[in-house]
Formats: sequence, C-alpha cells, structure tokens
Amino acid sequence: MTSVSHDPPPAAGAPSRFRSAFRHRAFTLFWGARIAAALALQMQVVAVGWQIYAMTGNPLDLGLVGLFQFLPTLALALVAGHVVDSRDRRRVLLACLLVVTAAVATLALLTAAGRLTPWLIFSVVFVIGAAKSFEGPGYQALLSATVPVEELPNAVAWYSSAHQVATVAGPALGGLLYIAGPTVVYGTSTALLALAALAMHRLRPRRVDLPPRAMSWSTLLAGIGFIRSRPAILGAISLDLFAVLLGGATALLPVFAGDILHVGPWGLGVLRSAPAVGALLMALALARWGVERRAGPKMLVAVAVFGVATIVFGLSRDAVLSFVALAALGAADQVSVFVRQTLIQLSTPDQMRGRVGAVSSLFIGASNQLGEFESGVAAVLLGAVGSVVAGGAGAILIAALWAWRFPALRGIDRLRDLGRAVP
Repeated sequence: MTSVSHDPPPAAGAPSRFRSAFRHRAFTLFWGARIAAALALQMQVVAVGWQIYAMTGNPLDLGLVGLFQFLPTLALALVAGHVVDSRDRRRVLLACLLVVTAAVATLALLTAAGRLTPWLIFSVVFVIGAAKSFEGPGYQALLSATVPVEELPNAVAWYSSAHQVATVAGPALGGLLYIAGPTVVYGTSTALLALAALAMHRLRPRRVDLPPRAMSWSTLLAGIGFIRSRPAILGAISLDLFAVLLGGATALLPVFAGDILHVGPWGLGVLRSAPAVGALLMALALARWGVERRAGPKMLVAVAVFGVATIVFGLSRDAVLSFVALAALGAADQVSVFVRQTLIQLSTPDQMRGRVGAVSSLFIGASNQLGEFESGVAAVLLGAVGSVVAGGAGAILIAALWAWRFPALRGIDRLRDLGRAVP
C-alpha cells in the first residue's frame, strides 16, 4: 500500500480547524466513499421497509429485516476484526462494497421481474449484513490512517456527518423515487455503491504495518480483552447498546407513517431522515467546536435526552411534532456517538483497531438491527405507541444506571488527552 504523502502546513486563509481533515486527499476519498455508500443503503432501507410492509402488513416482518441483517454480524464479528487487523484494510472495504453492490442490484432485478418475496428480501439483507460485518471495523480502522492523530477528533466528526448527510437525503430521496417504483430506488442505490467502490479503489491511506497472524482464540478475543481492560470504553459502548436497543423507534416508522400519522411513503422518508437532520446539525457543531470538557457526563446526559425525545415521538399525533422529536433524538444520539468513536480512536493502538472496531460494530449492530427486532416484537405485544414509549423510558433508566455503574466513563473530561498514551 502506498503511504499518503505529507501535506504542507496550511497557509494564511486556508481552511480552519472546522475543515482541517479535508486537507488530506485520503480522507476526502474516504469521506466520499462513506457518504455514497450510506446514501445508497438508506434509500434501500426505505424501499425494503415499505415494500415488505405492503406485502405482509405485519410489523413483525419489519423487525425480522433487522434480525436477518444482524445475525451475520453476530456470527462473523470476531473473524472480521481478525481479518481487518491482518489484511490491507482498504482492500477489505473494497470487497465489502462490491458485495453490497451486487446484493442491492439483485433486489433491483428481482423486483423488476416481479419475483421478489419476503423471504428473498430476508436472504439479500442477510448477505448485506455479512458484508457489513467486515465493513464496520474496516471503516473504523482505516479512518485513523487518513489523517494525522491530532486531527482525528475533526475527522471523527466529519466521518459521522457523512452518514448523517446520507441519512437526511437518502430516506427522503428513497421515498420520492419509490413513487416511480422500488426498482428505481434499488437501481439508483446500485449506482451510488459502484461510485463508493471506485473512490475506495483510488484511496491511498498512510501505511500501517499489519504482520500476518494465525487465527486463534487468543487473537479473536483480543479486542474483547482490550475493551474489558478499559472501563471507560466498555461503559461507552455498552451504554449505546442498551439505550438504543430499548429506545430505538425507527423500525416502526412505516407503522407510524401509514397508520398513525397518515403521511404515506414520501412522509415515511421524511420521518426517517428526521433523526439525521438533528444528528447532522450536531455533527457540524462538533466538527467546529468539539467536546472540550466533561465529555463523559455530556454523553450520559445526551442518552437521557435521547430517551425523552423518544417518548415525545411515541405520544405525538402531529407530523411536525414527530419530526422535531426525531430530530432532537438524532442530535442527542450524535453527541453519544462522537464521544464513543473519539474515545475508541484515541485509545486504541493501530494493530488493535480492527478487533476493537469489530466488537464496537457488534454492539452497534445489536443496538440497531437487534433493536429493530425488539421493537417489532414489542409492537406486537404493546402496540406501536406502547413499544416506543416504554423504550424511551428504558433509555433514561439506562443512562442513570450507567452513570452509577461506570465512574470511569462519568469521569472523562478532555478527549484529546486520551491519545497521548497510545503508541
């Protein structure tokens, strides 16, 4: 792998700290690949959710989509971390993007042929989940090789903003294109994924020496051991896991859009983009100002706010109030994501990033995909509204419990000080 060239210091009038990560071509290509792939997958999620709910009318099937995407992550997470720490990380990500491109193209072809069924959808999202098992730790490990260490907090904020920009535009665009049919949505997603693969192919990050290592239980479990030895990281990752697992409402958005708010497929896209609107605005604020002091307490407060906003959304019967509540939910979640990702990036050695990222991705996958399944089951038992309100209350309780259980997380002050001890 060719190492990235040293960039000259910025001249007078050059981009400020707000855009400092983009002075590096490797990060610009990395960010472009991330935003294109995330945009494609957000569009695909809207199409799959609306399509399968139209086929069956059963909210449990919406949860099954999340479950089938999470199962391969559960099975492959430790293997993925080992591969990312033993192979060229750029090539691993490129392979993942090509697999996902082929999977979404399959959805387009089966829909156009009129042969798509719920079980075929479950099968394709299972393949996408398998590829994303490697993609998650791959992105997290490669990010640090695209910028100098002192610019990692800025890069983390912009990395998060790429996902949020896509999540704002993707669902709304997916819902709008769905009017022309799901085949158009899947076809557009396929083209964007191909562009992401091209950007990843052209990316040349800083060289990281990754000596080949035989796969063994000790190497597979090294990421878990590393996280367990650092209570602050363990607390941050598990906080996100349980809060979003209980408080996630996005899996039930087709139910709210169709049966409660009556806003149709385009409205579903707008509602799905609402958390990303709040998260994007917060990500831009964090890129500009960061979190200078009391990072741990701010993360805990943000999770509690996430729970309150979830309850407001569950009780709302007004589309505008629902949008505002979802946007507030997204902004609060972005603070938590920023603190967690920066904490991991600044505290993890290069040779461990894949395995630590794999465990982190497993927790994130559990909170998102498994959370979708939990929401579907809870909706069957409690109704959609009861499921969301109970989940929001659970997120508030988790924030209070973690503040007591993890004093190391509560005690984090300056994030940038954490990177000084990392080799």
